[in-house]
Parts: sequence; C-alpha cells; structure tokens
Amino acid sequence: MNYQKSLKRLKQVSKLGSAIIMLSLISCQSGKTSNKDAKELPRIAIAGIAIESSTFSPARSTEESFHAKTGDDVFSYYPFFKEGSLNRSRATWFPTLKGHALPGGAVTREAYESLATKTLDMLKKNVPYDGLFFDIHGAMSVVGLDDPEGDLIVRIREVVGNKTVISTCMDLHGNVSQRLAKHTDLITCYRLAPHEDSMESKKRAVDNLLERLESGKGKPAYKAWIPVPILLPGEKTSTRVEPGKSLYAKVAPTTDQEGIVDAAIWIGYAWADEPRNHAVVMVTGDDKEKVVNAAEKLADSFWDVRAEFDFIAPTERLHDILDKAVVSEKKPFMISDMGDNPTAGGAGDVTWTLTELLARPEFKIEKGKSLIYASIPGPEFVKKAVELGVGKKISATAGAAVDARFSPPVKLSGTILAIEHGDKHAETEVVVKVGSIHVIVTKKRKPYHHERDFTNLGLNPRKSDIVVVKIGYLVPELYNMRGDWIMALTPGGVDQDIERLNHQRIVRPMYPLDMDMEAPDLSARLIPLSNE
Repeated sequence: MNYQKSLKRLKQVSKLGSAIIMLSLISCQSGKTSNKDAKELPRIAIAGIAIESSTFSPARSTEESFHAKTGDDVFSYYPFFKEGSLNRSRATWFPTLKGHALPGGAVTREAYESLATKTLDMLKKNVPYDGLFFDIHGAMSVVGLDDPEGDLIVRIREVVGNKTVISTCMDLHGNVSQRLAKHTDLITCYRLAPHEDSMESKKRAVDNLLERLESGKGKPAYKAWIPVPILLPGEKTSTRVEPGKSLYAKVAPTTDQEGIVDAAIWIGYAWADEPRNHAVVMVTGDDKEKVVNAAEKLADSFWDVRAEFDFIAPTERLHDILDKAVVSEKKPFMISDMGDNPTAGGAGDVTWTLTELLARPEFKIEKGKSLIYASIPGPEFVKKAVELGVGKKISATAGAAVDARFSPPVKLSGTILAIEHGDKHAETEVVVKVGSIHVIVTKKRKPYHHERDFTNLGLNPRKSDIVVVKIGYLVPELYNMRGDWIMALTPGGVDQDIERLNHQRIVRPMYPLDMDMEAPDLSARLIPLSNE
C-alpha cells in the first residue's frame, strides 16, 4: 500500500511539474513576440502589384511577368521582414500577394484582373486590419484602364474599409493621381535615381505605418498634393547630378519638422499617355500650415530648376558614338541603347541598333574591336542553338517579334560560344560570336545590370573594347566599371526624344513639350482623408 501511495503521489507531482513547465514555455514564447498580449499587436496586411509599362510599346505584359509571391513567401522580398526582425515582431502580419515585373508594355486586362482578384480574395480572409502596406511602382498601365493603381486601392478599400491605415511606397518614376492620394493615408517614394534606396524607402513606409498605429495617432490629418506640369525621362532627372541631386536633398530635412510625417517628389513616368502622367509633390502630417508650406516649397523648387535638367551623360546618334568608340583607348566604352530599354518599359527586341553594329566594317573581322551586345530576345534562335550545341556554327534570325517598327528580325551567322539555362528572366541565354561582336541572345528579354550577368556566360566586360547595353542611365555596377560612356538616342518604345512619341492624353500645357507655357498654379491641394 505504501508503495502504491508513493507511486500515486509521484504521478501527481509529475503532472504538476509538467503543467508548470508548459506554462513557463508558453510564457517564454509569448515574451519572444512582445511584452504585450499578441492580440494587442496591430493587424497589418501586405499587398502590391508593381510594373513600369510603356503605352508607346506594342509589347504586352502578362500575369507570368510578375512572378507573384503569396502568403509568407511575400516576406522574401524584404530584408527588413526576415524571421526574427524587429519589424516582424511589431505586428501580426497578413501578406497576401506581391508581384513585381520587369518594366514592359501595358498589362493585359486579364492579367490585371486576375492579380487584383487574387489579392482581394486573400484580403477578405483576415479582415479587419489596422493597417496595410501597399507596395507599388506607380507607372503600371493596363489595356483599357486608366490609373490602375488608383483602381486597385479603391477596390482594396471596398474590402478593408476606410478605418484601415494604408501606407504606400512607390518608385519616384511613378504617378500619383488624386484618387490614389485620397485612398492612401501615408505615402512615400524613393529619393535616389538610380534607386539605391528602394528597400530603405519601403522600410520607411512600414516604419511610418507602425509608428502611427502604435502611438494611436492613426491617419495624418493633412495630405497636401501638388501636380507639377513637368514630364521628363529618368535619364534627365538622375539624383546623381544637379539639379536632381540638390532638389531631392531637400526632401529628408522637410520630414524632420514636427508635425510632418513624410514628403516626396515624383518625377512621373514619361512613356505612358494618361492624364495622371506628370510630376507630383506630396507631404503628409498633422500640422496643416507646415504640411502646406513644405509641399509648396518643394514644388516651387522643382519648377524653378526645370530648365536645368539634362541627360546624365553625353548623348549622340549611334553612328557618331561608334566613330568615337572604335578609336577610344578607354575600356570598356559603354554605350546605352536607350530607345528600347527594357528597364524603362521597352519591348527589348528592337533590332535597329544591332543591325547598325553588324553593318560596321570595324566589327566584321574576328580580330576587330571586341564588342559585347546585351541583348536581343530570339526564342527560335535559342532553340536552334541548343540543338546544335556550343562550338557549332549557326545562322538564324532573332528579334523584332514584338516590335518590328524600326527594323526587321536580324540574321546572326556565327559561332556558338556559350549556352546557359536557368536565368529567372531570360530562361536560356546564348552567346554567338559574329565577327568581333559577342551577341547575347535570350529566350525571353532580360536587362543586363551586373558583371556576373556577363561573366556567367564566359564574357569579361571589363576587357571588352565596347559594351552596348539596352539601358538608359547606367546602374551603379555598370557605371563603376565604365571606361567611357555615351547614351545613344536610338528608336523604340521608350524613345528619349519624348516629342517624337506624340502624347495625346496628358494634361497640357506640359514642360518641356510647351516650352513657353506660363507659370503654373503650384498651390497645395488638400486631399480629403480616406475616411472622409
């Protein structure tokens, strides 16, 4: 009996100990998340569809272009949302859908409706929300639909309601319509072009949202919006040089004022033809006088320097650039093939520049000036090259399947030097040497931004005499390796000569299309709050 009683007591003590341990574990786990009860953490959703799309390109962007991530996979876009980060612990997050496509042509209506519907359906599952991080570009064009970002945020509001605080982050080349301005509460954009601060800006949008929710301040009381009638390409408005450098340097100090949450200047997107395409200044905050004054000062500063904007690098016609490049001793001599730049919305398969290169006698012999051309899409060319294999001779056409307005498909006859599979954008890349030109042919279009994009294919851009890239201003990695650099005024869907594009629907007058226009009204418009 004594044995049985002892055993029974031992079991009771064991159960009690287990219970204590379990309670301790629960307490510890709760402490890891927050000092508060998890129910008190703000409930925040994440959503966004981003692309920069030219309406002057015949190309169309489809749903697969966005490589959309859903659910917890969305966190992988953002280094500041990694597991264990402070941002992750400050809220209960509900990531829905985040899609980010390479710049391209207008998005098909089917693709947009599919992505929007998926986003809305996922949002419906976890309402209500205290906040929403709306991560967009701002220059998405959709076939048959004006201001798609404005359309999307209105549809999101119909699901989440007007109490939810929405914080929006955008590219400075995006467009801010009054509709978008009304339905967002906190809004910011990048302050650097090239966009070396993209993640810093997105984090700022999230931090602003968390601070307003945690403090109980909620929506800022005032939103000042000023349309600035300027429409310039990004290659003329880089923050690396003046006047963009000094203009954008005024933004951060503006936000340091008590009563101001954030301030932003949007250059706008020049290669789409909608009424919303123009520059914008916006300031948000709780002090009406400071918000209005800050917005007007930034807008005036922008207008005052409008005539000082110029291309960030020398620009010339391609023929004249090549005359200089073939005699230059500076390696690599970088040439931006700007008119069909896929990082700005070009189709990427215009063959005009490559046709001109192949016609130059300096590149017809194998030992001529070495040149890398990146790149031209040619799925049929790639298919044939894969069948033949590295080291074989090939003669086939590439390019102009989408945009043949300026030049037909180009015939490439040469030796296959490399074939690589698995790139996220290109899928398959082929290097074919034609004379002294190394042409990169891709299954699908791809911009070449990094040195590894070349070295992975056995190419050394630093030792090449000339490198021609379908790009506008050089991204930092290419910029830092340049020996010399000239931007070529070539034709395409993102032609830098915007007068040749023949805009029909933008609001006129617009600088520089109307050089002699009168000074505009740059007084602040106070946008109604989203819950008004």
